[in-house]
Amino acid sequence: MDADRINALLPQTQCTRCGYPDCASYARAIAAGEADINQCPPGGAEGVARLAAATGLPVKPLNPVHGEEGPLRLAVIDEAWCIGCTLCIKACPVDAVIGTNKHLHTVIEADCTGCELCIPVCPVDCISLEPAHPAPEPTGWAAWTPQQADAARTRYERRTVRLQREKVEHDARMLAKAEHKLAHLAEESRLTDPVVLDSKRAAIEAALARARARRQGS
Repeated sequence: MDADRINALLPQTQCTRCGYPDCASYARAIAAGEADINQCPPGGAEGVARLAAATGLPVKPLNPVHGEEGPLRLAVIDEAWCIGCTLCIKACPVDAVIGTNKHLHTVIEADCTGCELCIPVCPVDCISLEPAHPAPEPTGWAAWTPQQADAARTRYERRTVRLQREKVEHDARMLAKAEHKLAHLAEESRLTDPVVLDSKRAAIEAALARARARRQGS
């Protein structure tokens, strides 16, 4: 089975309810025979049917362990209570939350996938979910278009690339800082005991060795 083809059939909410960190990981697990096709509540019964047709596996009900099919709900931040902690920004897999530290945050409604990952991380419980459609609310793929899924996947992939780049840049800055500290330890440290300085130097050298090993392995 082709994991890319399977991934293209998933709603791309990146909600993790399937038990995997993202839709692509779930698709790879299905392709490898490690996951069943009924673990995606956002896709609902229609999603299971699509996966069954693509994989040749039998149609089956959604596994309730992973949740139930339901209407699409979008996150809304009560700005009167928001403290600007940025935790929801970090939790959102598709960069649908905007704001900066200690400033009010808001959700870009058109970009929200309803993954609900921002809800549990909010320390002041100022995020709620509101219906994306008027009653009677559609569920599963009836509430979510292929175009929305494609857009969500693009935003998720771009975010993943950005986070990886930021990590590399951060690690490089920390490595340069540690190398500078090691090279100028004696003159910049308030410590004067040679034994203590040697101990500090050994600790920094060990940390640098670990950092270089991680960079080589990445």
